[in-house]
Amino acid sequence: MPPYFPEGTDPQWLPLTSLEQMAQTDYDVLIVGTGAGGGAVLWRICEGLKDSGKRIGVIEAGDLLLPTHGMNLPTSGWALSSIGNQFFPIGDFLPQYSAARQFFGLGGRTLNWGIAAPRMHRSDMIHWPVPLREMEKYYKIAEQAMFVSHAFAEGSTLSEITINRLWQNGFLESVYLPMAADLAQTKYGELHSNVYFSSILFLARALKLRTYDLAVRARAIQIVTENGKAAGVRAVSPDKKWYDLKAKTVVLSASTLENPRILLNSGIQGHAIGHYLTNHSGVEAWGTINKEQFPEIAGTLALLVPGTEFRPYQVQIQGFINGGYPFYPSVYHYSIDKPASDISDYVMWAFGKVESRFENKVGLSPSLRDEYGVPMIQVDFSHSNRDLEVIGQMSEALIQVSEAMDAPIKIKDGRLDISNWIPGRDFHECGTCRMGDNPLTSTTNRFGQVHGVSGLYVADNSVLPTLGAANPTLTAVALAIRTTDYLIEQLK
Repeated sequence: MPPYFPEGTDPQWLPLTSLEQMAQTDYDVLIVGTGAGGGAVLWRICEGLKDSGKRIGVIEAGDLLLPTHGMNLPTSGWALSSIGNQFFPIGDFLPQYSAARQFFGLGGRTLNWGIAAPRMHRSDMIHWPVPLREMEKYYKIAEQAMFVSHAFAEGSTLSEITINRLWQNGFLESVYLPMAADLAQTKYGELHSNVYFSSILFLARALKLRTYDLAVRARAIQIVTENGKAAGVRAVSPDKKWYDLKAKTVVLSASTLENPRILLNSGIQGHAIGHYLTNHSGVEAWGTINKEQFPEIAGTLALLVPGTEFRPYQVQIQGFINGGYPFYPSVYHYSIDKPASDISDYVMWAFGKVESRFENKVGLSPSLRDEYGVPMIQVDFSHSNRDLEVIGQMSEALIQVSEAMDAPIKIKDGRLDISNWIPGRDFHECGTCRMGDNPLTSTTNRFGQVHGVSGLYVADNSVLPTLGAANPTLTAVALAIRTTDYLIEQLK
């Protein structure tokens, strides 16, 4: 017998509002997108305006998919495979960025991200418009909000022995991988069941603070402006009905690829909109660990050789000696099984800096349109000579790291199992709405407000002025919180 829901109730796990209803409301703030950036903005603004009568709206292009990170579910293998089908292979239309994939769903990519959350090195932010002391402040806020710590691998014999080998062999900066995982014990009436962080937690916290309107399957097409000010968002539903949503302030958090598409399709002028697309070059290697060197229950492996002023890349080392991996195990680990063999696999990813260059850009296709008649994106992207040098350094570094760990790289087809990533595969794209003080080289000012358009903000990966070697999510969340604090003061 199917579950019973009284008439007038909604069985969904988050209250929703239709686009038709939202079109009847004048919002003080309207947020586009619910990934890491949009989720952080919503939580922070609900916290800052919890006692006000301000009206807050949120629209998300995707649907309700999972109520938490897929890894938090007992059926994680199935859940992650299921939402993996939601990725749109936009790279099939982008020959210079062919591995790119777009994801549309409530929570964005945080539903299945790898939860690695290191800070960018200070040397990578020296020329940013945001002072380093402010980045320090907002990094701390973001880390606390996302439960970022080194604790995931601490205490694991496998990680402890391996990191000591790295230290002894010259990789002195090596650390346990910072991960966004809530590892607090469930006791004293506190429930800690969402171990892997997703922005669904931001949405839930916001809902506990105050009400907001949320529409899913609501794709933003254009920003509506009047006399140089943001006036709302034009959105479309799956049945191709168009709605004009009114708002005094709009925060665009739709992604590095979508934000410039929306801005350009809105006719918003800006010399740098869509330009300075950057990401990480990637080199991957698979290796083996001899389990005889470790206790029977050795634990997990999650280490980081961070980028520095003199190392333009980072090396992320992950594995699980007793089956599966901490990023995507095939089954939920209710218990640890005894190893079936004396050899276990691990993986290393090297992420390299890519120079921010004007010619790398996201624009509108002159010939291709989507089902709503909106121009699809096109991408111009290439690696500079310096980028190619860094890629070469990364391949050598993976060999050196494997030797330092006494964990050899596998041999495949007579060669070391090392491969370069195709552009777009990293999912770390940034910079297309970069912040800065010069409108000729940036899309937003130092607070994330689009140059020349009052009340229009951007808050996600796309505002990063440059991308160092670190995974970008923590930095994007820190900047989104900072932008929201500024926005709250403007609203007050």
